[in-house]
Amino acid sequence: MVFPVSGVEVNPLVPFVVAFIISFFTSMGGVSGAFLLLPFQVSFLGYTAPSVSATNHVFNILAIPSGVYRFVREGRMLWPLTWAVIIGTLPGVFIGAWVRIVYLPNPDSFKLFVGFILLYIGWRLLLDVCRRKSDNKAKGSTGPAGTTHSVRVISSTLRKVEFDYDSEIFMFSTPMVYGICLFVGIAGGIYGIGGGSIVAPFFVAIIGLPVYAVAGAALMGTFVTSIAGVVFYQILAEFHPHLSVVPDWRLGAIFGIGGILGMYLGARTQKYVPAKLIKGMLCVCVLLVAGSYILNFFHFSR
Repeated sequence: MVFPVSGVEVNPLVPFVVAFIISFFTSMGGVSGAFLLLPFQVSFLGYTAPSVSATNHVFNILAIPSGVYRFVREGRMLWPLTWAVIIGTLPGVFIGAWVRIVYLPNPDSFKLFVGFILLYIGWRLLLDVCRRKSDNKAKGSTGPAGTTHSVRVISSTLRKVEFDYDSEIFMFSTPMVYGICLFVGIAGGIYGIGGGSIVAPFFVAIIGLPVYAVAGAALMGTFVTSIAGVVFYQILAEFHPHLSVVPDWRLGAIFGIGGILGMYLGARTQKYVPAKLIKGMLCVCVLLVAGSYILNFFHFSR
């Protein structure tokens, strides 16, 4: 089957299965999987036009709601953090989409950018895995599998937010989160992931928030900013008729359907899979792809 917008020729089952597998595993870690789906489109499908980022946003829009539903139902959606992520990343997504079209239309430059973004994500995942191993040794237990903990907001102001999770008090600075999410939004807008896959490891590894409280907010933020990203790419297409800017809706829909099923089943089976194993698998995959892109760029640029 040929997808006219992207020019990709592939059996529809291939993007469906790939999206399902990626989403199944990454949803266990609280991310949509778009950060791994984009390298698949670029490297295996040969989809390198700027519209690949917009198509990735379409995948997020369709796939994320099933995962968000699980977090809301289980009482693990930290709404103050969710709104901070949305408000902070939205302007960045608009800026990032413009940068992608104007300054990064060349596939080689885009691959280098993708490589560094993935390297950053992989490094944060590695730090998170190592920190969790240390924490588990100190506590002597990882807790019962499948335990569901709810989030209770204690106070929420423009300066800081305090919340209770698993009988422990956590706090974060609202302005700091806004600032972080602005820069993350720019990177996410260029990369086509909405920023959630970048900001979630940052919240966990740097600010010290629990991953189960962060995951729902990151997914919801990614969902909203992905909608904005698709709209903005549609608008920019009117001013750049010489470039492929609008998303490939058919290809994005097939990715999205696979993502819906993968994210839902991944969230359902998460309690049976050790968190360290999930983070470890993601870390290895991300670092391998990042290393390949960066090394290939410098090899061919000689």
